[in-house]
Amino acid sequence: MENLQLKTFAEYKKAYKKSVKHPETFWDEIADTFTWHKKWDKTLEWDFSKPEVKWFQGGKLNITENCLDRHLEKLGNKTAIIWEPNDPDEESRYISYRQLFVKVSHFANVLKNNGIKKGDKVCLYMPMIPELAIAMLACARIGAVHSIVFAGFSSAAIARRINDSECKMLITANEVYRGSKKVNLKEICDKALEETPSIESVIVYRRTVEPTPMKEGRDKFWFDELQKAEKECPAEVMDAEDMLFILYTSGSTGKPKGMVHTVGGYMVGTTYTFQNVFQLQKNDVYWCTADIGWITGHSYIIYGPLASGATTVMFEGVPSYPDYGRFWEICEKLNVTHFYTAPTAIRALAKQSLEFVEKHDLSSLKVLGSVGEPINEEAWHWYNDNIGKGNCPVVDTWWQTETGAIMISPLAGITPTRPTFATLPLPGVQPALMDDNGEEITNLNEKAEGRLAIKFPWPSIARTIYGDHERYKEVYFSTYENKYFTGDGSYRDASGNYRITGRVDDIVIVSGHNLGTATIENAIDEHEGVVESAVVGFPHDVKGNALYAYVILYDNVEPSEELRKEIRELVSDTVGPIAKPDKIQFVNNLPKTRSGKIMRRILRKIASNDTSNLGDTSTLLNPEVVEEIKEKALV
Repeated sequence: MENLQLKTFAEYKKAYKKSVKHPETFWDEIADTFTWHKKWDKTLEWDFSKPEVKWFQGGKLNITENCLDRHLEKLGNKTAIIWEPNDPDEESRYISYRQLFVKVSHFANVLKNNGIKKGDKVCLYMPMIPELAIAMLACARIGAVHSIVFAGFSSAAIARRINDSECKMLITANEVYRGSKKVNLKEICDKALEETPSIESVIVYRRTVEPTPMKEGRDKFWFDELQKAEKECPAEVMDAEDMLFILYTSGSTGKPKGMVHTVGGYMVGTTYTFQNVFQLQKNDVYWCTADIGWITGHSYIIYGPLASGATTVMFEGVPSYPDYGRFWEICEKLNVTHFYTAPTAIRALAKQSLEFVEKHDLSSLKVLGSVGEPINEEAWHWYNDNIGKGNCPVVDTWWQTETGAIMISPLAGITPTRPTFATLPLPGVQPALMDDNGEEITNLNEKAEGRLAIKFPWPSIARTIYGDHERYKEVYFSTYENKYFTGDGSYRDASGNYRITGRVDDIVIVSGHNLGTATIENAIDEHEGVVESAVVGFPHDVKGNALYAYVILYDNVEPSEELRKEIRELVSDTVGPIAKPDKIQFVNNLPKTRSGKIMRRILRKIASNDTSNLGDTSTLLNPEVVEEIKEKALV
């Protein structure tokens, strides 16, 4: 394929300028490098007041032809996916582009044989095995819409998502390995299936040899179905604005939101950002540690890398099994050049002995990435110093399920970086920093803090919330006229670099001062005894709100009043006296979603002594932590 990479900072600035002045021409040229059955009639039509966005209208394509078919002639024998199993003694799997093309086409016919056609919804609830990638690409091949649910969610969460999108088929595995545990996925699915009338058939991949109860007429084994299917499957020709997938993201209130992404714009956005942010070369090995059940996995394990002809790593296990050196052992074994993970993982690994890092040769690494939440300064330096040895640019990427692709990030080795800053917007992204009066702060040469909105559409923007366009409008487009509101606060320095300060509902107004909790957490995390912290507001008679800090300490550090005093002084020195937490509770852990986000809604309720209804905690990674924190709350 024609290379989409910008090579210098001057090239970036030129491309950015063009993308703002002539966005349609800019994206036309990018989109032209892909394989289309028919070129589009209109590049962009948009109206944020409705809100309605359409890219490459009238264009005809199939995303799998761009991820697979077009690479066969030159890259057919190149490894597309390296699969690393949970158990280090089990063999890795290397799947070439040609092999992946055959497997995807073969399984696409399994879908067809089971009544799945263009536009039908298919739910995938699978472990991190190559068959998950094969199944999602097989859906895209025939124009079916995949809805992937992370294989750690409860049966109730699966049922809710299946029913919301009216899936006709569920694809799962009998069991999954997760560290030293085996989890019976089929059992969880069977419970969900009691409540899902739209499901007509279930395909089960046998990951283990354990007996698997099957319901006659509904449940079928993956391998049995392959025996009945043809191997060749032409790609369904899709319109650029046809649905590619639905992916659910938690709402702060109410039911999960099924974000809808479409074929053409999503493909162009993810591929362009992948190539520019990571700057991969021909023989590089790229590893994103996310689960495909999240947007990071969709965009930057599968679609972006495969459309770029890259080698992408899929890892079934967890960073702590069999010990905390597992990530670094895999980096050494596979000669990983690009490593992309979450600050949550970095902090957990930083808490361990450096011996886990030092016994592995990490000299193959060229680029490090961070995703999922703002990275605090201590974690940034630990990552940069110990993993990158100061030689690897750290790309701190900001984006969302709703944006589909990275929005603000350094380009590796090109953009000057600042610790904890996502730095500059990518070409095509037009951020707007909004003040308390809802006005845009337009002076780019002065430091400013506000709420982050985007004032012009980009190709990979989600088009709607499935079945609820009104909610889509309300959540994202009603705060500021003619702008997409990200829900995040941001600081911008005098050079135009952005630093995400956390969700706006994580901005606490104390005595009339807007305080971003991420800034305060950063200060607390600088204390040598602190692993991680979360700060929330709680009602205060005098200040309106006061600050409550939940703090995790290193194992060898004892909680004490003296320590509380030190932390308050550190915050006072770093942020200002106004930012000192009134209450500091030492905790063993924080309630987190399975994607690593701290559930601040729960922490706010505990801090406010409002624990009568904490909402559904079953989908948390560690629901038991909530009770522990509640019992020892300082209220």
